[in-house]
Amino acid sequence: MSTRFLRHFFEPRTIAVIGASEKPHSLGGLVIRNLQEAGFPGTIWAVNPKGYESVFGQPAFARIAQLPETPDLAVICSPVDTVPGRIARLGRFGVRAALVLSGGSHLDEARDGKASIRERMLNAARESGIRVLGPECMGLIVPGRKLNASYASQPIKAGRVAYLGQSGMLGTAMIDWAAGRGVGFSHLITVGDSVDVMLPDLLDYINQYSPTQAILLHLEKILDAQHFMTALRDASRNRLVLAIKSGRTPESDLTGLPPTPGVANRDQVFEAAFSRAGVVRVQDSDELFDALMTLSRMKPLRGDRLAIVSNGLGPAMLAIDKLISAGGKLANFTEETRAALERGDFDMSKPGENPVDLGGNATPEKFVDAIEIVANDPSVDAVLVVHAPTRLAPSKTTAQAVVANRKRFRRNLLTSFMGLEEALSARHECNLAGIPTYVSPEKAVKAFMHMVDYQRVQALLQETPPSLPFTTTADIRRRCRTLIRDAKAQGRETLSHSETAQVLEAYGISVAPSRYVATPEEGALAAEEVEGAMALKVIHEGNCRPFRYRKHPHRLSAGLLQDLRTPEQVAEGVRQLGEKVAEKFPAFEVREYCLQPMQRGKHSLQVCAGVTRDPVFGPVIVFGIGGYKVNILADRQVALPPLNMTLAEDMVDRTHVARLIHEHSSDPDRDIQRLCQLLVKLSQMASDLLELRGVEINPLLLNRDDMVAVDFAMDLGAPARFAIMPYPEELREWVTLKNGWEVEVRPIRAEDAPLITIFHRQLSEESIRFRYFHNKSDLTQRDLSMLSHINYDRQMAFIAEHLRDDGSKEMLGVVRVWNDPDNIRTEFSVIIRDDLQGLGIGSLLMNKMIDYCRSVGTLEMIGKIMVDNHPMRALMKHLGFRKN
Repeated sequence: MSTRFLRHFFEPRTIAVIGASEKPHSLGGLVIRNLQEAGFPGTIWAVNPKGYESVFGQPAFARIAQLPETPDLAVICSPVDTVPGRIARLGRFGVRAALVLSGGSHLDEARDGKASIRERMLNAARESGIRVLGPECMGLIVPGRKLNASYASQPIKAGRVAYLGQSGMLGTAMIDWAAGRGVGFSHLITVGDSVDVMLPDLLDYINQYSPTQAILLHLEKILDAQHFMTALRDASRNRLVLAIKSGRTPESDLTGLPPTPGVANRDQVFEAAFSRAGVVRVQDSDELFDALMTLSRMKPLRGDRLAIVSNGLGPAMLAIDKLISAGGKLANFTEETRAALERGDFDMSKPGENPVDLGGNATPEKFVDAIEIVANDPSVDAVLVVHAPTRLAPSKTTAQAVVANRKRFRRNLLTSFMGLEEALSARHECNLAGIPTYVSPEKAVKAFMHMVDYQRVQALLQETPPSLPFTTTADIRRRCRTLIRDAKAQGRETLSHSETAQVLEAYGISVAPSRYVATPEEGALAAEEVEGAMALKVIHEGNCRPFRYRKHPHRLSAGLLQDLRTPEQVAEGVRQLGEKVAEKFPAFEVREYCLQPMQRGKHSLQVCAGVTRDPVFGPVIVFGIGGYKVNILADRQVALPPLNMTLAEDMVDRTHVARLIHEHSSDPDRDIQRLCQLLVKLSQMASDLLELRGVEINPLLLNRDDMVAVDFAMDLGAPARFAIMPYPEELREWVTLKNGWEVEVRPIRAEDAPLITIFHRQLSEESIRFRYFHNKSDLTQRDLSMLSHINYDRQMAFIAEHLRDDGSKEMLGVVRVWNDPDNIRTEFSVIIRDDLQGLGIGSLLMNKMIDYCRSVGTLEMIGKIMVDNHPMRALMKHLGFRKN
């Protein structure tokens, strides 16, 4: 998984097409013709064992070894059974890149005592280090370099949009769609069922080396979630990324992976991944280009309030229905706007209100005047113009008037000229002028909501969150890991109810007062200490696992007795529940009985929260309405850990829980904060306890007094691999400086943005120039996000932090590295506060980073240091760096 040798795919000087002939249905012959028609400036050879002298005018050879020189790129179009041998011979010949267009239905089948074709292809590639893209890929197209090594059926216009997909046929269809819309491509690649080069590798390469403005991504499956998320997050920080995924329903999901416990549809997890990466997701290919047009042409929005100007109420109401159902907002005009609309007698249906209905007799001039008034309203973020053709206002004439006066409009403009004949020329006028335009009002609203979603996910990607409400200690982690280790030593895959309660309490999550008993006699004694009505639950292997829902939810409470009043009733309840388990679940051993006071009378809201594990993305945080007698899966939202308070709040806001709190709570902000803190603690728990497979708190009772976990379960598994690498707690250490200060050296985290801001203000102009190579007096919000919200999979930053006597913290210095995707080379930078130089902080941080880079296998560290930065040059010489 790397970008090694990928340059040979995209910038070849010589290409060998293997399996090419002049037969009408020759795949290799089609590739050669496409290369010729694209005007490829390099050398093309054909390789075919039939011994042709030439193929379509290009020199031909019978064997790879006969080629006059090693080609930069080999395109394999021969039968798929021969491909592993071809790759091995190409590798021995020194070829660094092979594109495999051949395919078949038996790639994964082992036959005649041999490994599968896929396995043999990968083994052959690994022997020589040749990179393989395919099999079953469409090929690759780079119009700017006149390279079309594919079986595409038509030429492709050059542009600044890259298309990366997993389906060859969808790729060819995308070419035709783009041609009809005038969209050009910088790169167009499909990986098919590739054994080596994957979509994340291509994302990394495009992000590093291409001037692409936007990336269109088609996904069918993901094999390495961490690599995928790392590449996707890096790409979306620098350019627009739009994604479409097939296999959204169980019926169309061909991966064969097990379901994610507690999540009704695994597609929710993909939705959470796209959102976390700052990517806009679309549902169909037509919508893909609508979203591309909107996002590439519109200025950033300030909010999600839309105004509508139309020459008929019917089309405007269609737009409103779509807007509200998609979660958008209809703008409320200010009094000044209302008065201006009423004075001009603009609105035929609802004077002064949104939408503005100009009526069927509205002229182009009236449209322009109404748009100008509405676009000047500070409570409007964008204006949608909906037009149906009339004699007084033909579509093209109206469009020309809107285009000619667009500088008068102070807000983003979207247009929908309805129809397919007369409206076609109007949409063409808007397209030429760069104004987003759509066939229907509903499509326009959907495109507007893509812009709203993009602003939201990008803000989350760049927002610097408030400080964490809770941090774990080594003692907390040790105690919880001991519980897990002991359970696994006993051959158990779950923790008991009492053990789970200990873990939750260790992480600051309040649990209901509980007494755990094993016999009726113990139950009676425990009941004497409980005031009021009691609930008794039997704990056994069958109900210790989280997210075990059935078709009849009420049966889950079969192991529960409520409203017990006396010790005698509790003792009898223990006997009854024990007998019931022995009768219905003879294979399950009763572990314990949990006795709790009934939780009633506080108007509590039942919530469900927890951690589950997805077979692709690993640990996932879940949250939503709780209880067993409602369809809790319908409200469930998911998010990828690690979470901070900002991400947790975004997750909570997307549920019915948030709406209920805002409607019924006496202090909604307090309750939302409580829930966010809970989710952050669960995220920290997942990061600390890698063998935790799942934990479910259901119900969690939220009321005016507190928030308490009533029932819960936890199961265990193999150590988890996170899609987004969590905070590396194990890299924290404490040292003493020469001046006696106790200093913590630790990885930076997103919450450190305020520390970075203060640290930057304390630097001299010279120190800033040495670090950034120019004067940078202030850090922007984007700067702070880039510096604090790092991707630990590819970057690392260690800060030296000192705790002052008043309890506040100060940052003394920072060292950073940025790894290339192959982890071969990393570039470092280091900066120390001017007033603290000479205390050894620079050496401390650099040695910490050198040790870290060695531990992750990085081969080379480089840094750029200005000629007049003599102290830093001396430090580097002392550390063993050599001047280049």
